[in-house]
Amino acid sequence: MKLLISSKIRQKLAGKIPPVNEDDILQCFSNRSGHFLEDTREDNKTDPATKWFISETDYGVTLKIVFIFYPDKGVAIRTAYKPNDEELRIYQKYAGKIK
Repeated sequence: MKLLISSKIRQKLAGKIPPVNEDDILQCFSNRSGHFLEDTREDNKTDPATKWFISETDYGVTLKIVFIFYPDKGVAIRTAYKPNDEELRIYQKYAGKIK
């Protein structure tokens, strides 16, 4: 899978707590057990749709990954960060268990 991460996004991810890097994101994609959810909020609508999921890295760090899939280019990462309680609740209700 080809990840598309702009330098601006890489910088933003490095400043998160905990910091997030490309390896963390790839691990979350590999470890994902639930479905992708679509962000349907009007301010966040994109074409193609913005999708998200919650998963763990190989070291047990839980992250929310937000991305856009471009079939001819790859997966563009919009952001990744530690999810809050409401995001965890929504994901577990609509997408499944987080491993």
